[in-house]
Amino acid sequence: MIPVVTIDGPSGTGKGTIAELLARRLGWHCLDSGALYRTLGLAAQRRGLDPDAVAALAALASTMQVEFRDRRVLLDGEDVSEAIRTQAVGNAASRIAVHGPVRERLLARQREAASLPGLVADGRDMGSVVFPDAPLKLFLTASTEERAKRRYKQLRQKGLDVSLSPLVREIRERDERDASRSAAPLKPPLGALVVDTTAMTIAEVLVRVLEAVKRVFPDATD
Repeated sequence: MIPVVTIDGPSGTGKGTIAELLARRLGWHCLDSGALYRTLGLAAQRRGLDPDAVAALAALASTMQVEFRDRRVLLDGEDVSEAIRTQAVGNAASRIAVHGPVRERLLARQREAASLPGLVADGRDMGSVVFPDAPLKLFLTASTEERAKRRYKQLRQKGLDVSLSPLVREIRERDERDASRSAAPLKPPLGALVVDTTAMTIAEVLVRVLEAVKRVFPDATD
């Protein structure tokens, strides 16, 4: 049995940061499933594929050459770690993720990430679909406005000229799309611990998560 902790939730809740910090603290592997979908979104854009070209996208999901190495993402040997983090690629990934055949092709890749000593899996359906038997499932959430502010701050720090109101609208639209899709809609998995991070710092969220991990995996936090 390989111990697995799943961390689901919408973008901007801090789940990626928490997953990485938790995996480092435990000495476990970390799966950023969002990076996999974003890489597919980037690959589709570069090939000029329509986000609704289901058959072509599913084929690409099976054949694209993706590597995760030292917290970097390589697509066909090219480091695309920064390229996949743009808002445009994120929106493309969200549109692509609604298609069941595409999700099915990526499912095996995600499950292959589970290996000893353990795995922290970050995404939108880790606890509901990819690892439904995970002993510990977490779901992080935060208000739309707070998540938009966090995204705004990130983009401004990168020197990008952005406005807050369009970010609020884009996040709200993506939430609605992710929650209403027929394939693995975004929602708290059954039995998940829901943590609202709106008024919490990353350090506070990590403490809360570690408390939950200690209850389920007491030997992992020694």
